[in-house]
Amino acid sequence: MRLVRQEGGNRGGVGESVLDLPPQALERIAGEVGTPVFVYSADKIAEQHRALSQALAGISHRIHYSVKANSSLGILRVIRDLGLGVDIVSMGELARVLRAGFSPADIVFSGAGKTCAELEAALECGVGLLNLESEWELEILCRLARDRKPVDVGIRVNPDVTTDTHPYTQTARAGHKFGVPRDQVVDLARRIMRCGNLRLRSLGMHLGSQISQAEPYRRGAACLGELADKLVRMGVDTLASIDVGGGLGISYGPDPALDLGEFRDAVAGVASSRGLALLVEPGRFLLGNSGCLLTRVICRKRSGGRTIVITDAGMNDFLRPSLYGAYHEIRVVAEGAGGGGDASRDHDPVDVVGPNCETGDFLGMGRRLAGAGPGALLAVMGAGAYGFVMSSNYNSRPRAAEVLVREGKYAVIRQRETVEDLMRGETDSPRWVNL
Repeated sequence: MRLVRQEGGNRGGVGESVLDLPPQALERIAGEVGTPVFVYSADKIAEQHRALSQALAGISHRIHYSVKANSSLGILRVIRDLGLGVDIVSMGELARVLRAGFSPADIVFSGAGKTCAELEAALECGVGLLNLESEWELEILCRLARDRKPVDVGIRVNPDVTTDTHPYTQTARAGHKFGVPRDQVVDLARRIMRCGNLRLRSLGMHLGSQISQAEPYRRGAACLGELADKLVRMGVDTLASIDVGGGLGISYGPDPALDLGEFRDAVAGVASSRGLALLVEPGRFLLGNSGCLLTRVICRKRSGGRTIVITDAGMNDFLRPSLYGAYHEIRVVAEGAGGGGDASRDHDPVDVVGPNCETGDFLGMGRRLAGAGPGALLAVMGAGAYGFVMSSNYNSRPRAAEVLVREGKYAVIRQRETVEDLMRGETDSPRWVNL
């Protein structure tokens, strides 16, 4: 069995930890667990954590993993064992991190649309920090917090900073739903101080996702620093941290990753110069290149002058290419029994598409994948973050299995869904109720 890399090779070390496994090991996982299957490397997650920790060495900081990137219990246990905190945005994520053994004190609860039930659950649990993103949340929280022990809150600031990323992943421009506009922060802080059971402990931001330049962090951090100084002058003496969020860009192949040294230089001073701790909330940075999606080629055909490779994984399994036009390197792990079909065309560019009934269902277009014939095993790289968590049952397809690899061993951390699972909770004999 030979590992055939896509044209251009493995730029930026994409997914090395996973594919450092012999191709036979990936074939064994695919053969025993089936495809599609997400495969994650616990060792690579730890390596990414070490890199970020070393970049921030010497300053008071705390890393909180952004659970929305990958919320599987097996992954959360790896994160917990590394000693990280977590950043969550829903009641479901709260239940998951508690199930995985995180202490409530290590939880930051964010999110632009927290419901009354979610705010109450956060209070009942005693989360370490509850980030406010609107006046409405403050009003509800003031009422819910009465007769409770003091609640530590932060303000997520919208600093009106533009990032050079996909519009759907920008979260800090004026007019976005996220955060409190910078010109409303001081007034909200005054209202927090008047609500006797709340303590303002943090000012934070989240600029977006897959940010590869440090300058937006520098501008956002400067905004947080200026606001912190204003709050101190008006009598706020409870601030403990500056939260610069996540969004640290990784390399998916052709584009560079965020330079961690430049990131440190951009954000460290805003906290340390004020005697505050720095909070960082990476998700994709830890998980993105720590995983791949294994998929099997169903068939290969020609149409309209193009070569089309149809796989058993599609947009229901991995939405990023269809939703964002995202680039993910694709490699041939093992050739199919039939090779590439017409040998004279084996080196032609191919469109790798899924089985769903959508023209927009694709994993990669115009790729050079020699040997990607029927039965070939392909690896879609950089699929550790925003892969399974964004998957669906579109076309009534069961969701994929998930596998964790650690120190030469593998374990299934999520069983593949069955057709019966798809219909759980449904009925073809509804009980009618008069209106």
